Amino acid sequence: MGVGETDINKKNMASSLRATTRLVRFVAPSHTRHIFSFFRRNKPPQDTDSLFHKFSASPHPALRARSKAIQQLAPCPVCAADHDHVHAHTKAQPRAVNFECPDCGWPTHCSEEHHAQDQEHHKYCSRLREVNEDEHDLRSGRHLREFELPGPQGYEEAISFANWDVFWYTRGFPSMDTERSRRHASKLLSFPITIGSTIHQHSGLTLSNQRLTPEGTLRSTLHVAPGAPETAEAAVGKPQVRVFILGARAESSLPPHVWEQLTMLFPSAHLHLFFIGPQVSLPKPPAPAPSTNTQNPASVNSGPSESSSQATENSSTEVTEKKSDYLPNVYQPPTPAPIEHPYSDLFFMFCPGFGFPSPESVSEETGEPLLQISSPTEWGPVMPMLLASKCPIFVTGFSPTDVERDVRSLSTAPEVAGEFEWVITPGPNAFGSEKWEVADFDPRVMVKANWGIWGIRGKSRDIQEKSYSFW
Repeated sequence: MGVGETDINKKNMASSLRATTRLVRFVAPSHTRHIFSFFRRNKPPQDTDSLFHKFSASPHPALRARSKAIQQLAPCPVCAADHDHVHAHTKAQPRAVNFECPDCGWPTHCSEEHHAQDQEHHKYCSRLREVNEDEHDLRSGRHLREFELPGPQGYEEAISFANWDVFWYTRGFPSMDTERSRRHASKLLSFPITIGSTIHQHSGLTLSNQRLTPEGTLRSTLHVAPGAPETAEAAVGKPQVRVFILGARAESSLPPHVWEQLTMLFPSAHLHLFFIGPQVSLPKPPAPAPSTNTQNPASVNSGPSESSSQATENSSTEVTEKKSDYLPNVYQPPTPAPIEHPYSDLFFMFCPGFGFPSPESVSEETGEPLLQISSPTEWGPVMPMLLASKCPIFVTGFSPTDVERDVRSLSTAPEVAGEFEWVITPGPNAFGSEKWEVADFDPRVMVKANWGIWGIRGKSRDIQEKSYSFW
């Protein structure tokens, strides 16, 4: 190669490098806009540093509507305290909250004067502000990475149910970098993961920590033999595992892909979920097809008076039929098949409120309200039938007091007291929601869903044969 060729090659290489550099400089900027979208301006996401707003001045209509609902339902705590100390006939009823706290943004008192007099508000004001910012963050328009759910688990990758952090790591979730992300993700996944962590073979509820008792097991149905891979092919020939969620409310409104996270914990099992209760979120039923009325040939030859009277009768008949066809929020699902044996089905009740007084039933002897677990219009006739099935019954509570209240109610309920044995002893639930839920009827009432969990089943009575010898 000569000197001239070397100079030419160097010039070609330099020109190609300059061309490449120009190309990189051309495609590097990420903030590009197409010519047809030049006049369209996308709404920027809300700044995470300015998430705090008073509910009445919130940029989101749903939160402004919630503020109005709270102002109609919640009483002023200062007025309520004065009303308790003075006879009801000499003091007016507590007034509704109309003043929004400048520190938390919630309607908390009837006036600024009562807000200044309240000595207890500072104890829960920080929690209310936290919920305020969480609600605005969900609607801020930012990309919520904590809601990016992983796909199927590799059969060689074990899942740990020690706590939320270890579960998210072993399951392949995005990193939860902030406490707010933890609260969002735990609230979304609390219901399905509570079920999965309770019945999984790697559950944190074990005999060693005295949370699990020797009674009952689902391992042979949910998992494969030790050493075999957890694959979908291993589910062939296995019986279906039915999970009946009784008294379902918010959990029934979760999207299907969220509940799919439960099925991914058991790739070799057939899971079938049943949401049962009057407050189940159901899809809107399809509109009934318009009925076409066939006209009688004899009515064509009849007089105008007959035709008008017949038209009136037809219209009244149509109105009656439309009224009878319209059934608001009523759905009769097909009855599930009978339970064959207690090792393939289980019941879950999320915060059922067994120990709360019934708003409908009253004791005939004392005249006091019955507990909901004993009420004939609520859980009274249900619990004995569940215990008779011998299937495990898992119950959650939203606080230590709620768990204790529900457990104490078992000893007073007819046909329940003395008729059950423990499967899981009462205690904290590692997969409870970490987000505070504020009651609209009183912002001072705040709970965390599924804080604790316990489980029972119908008492088993073993029959032993004894041989008698007569001399």
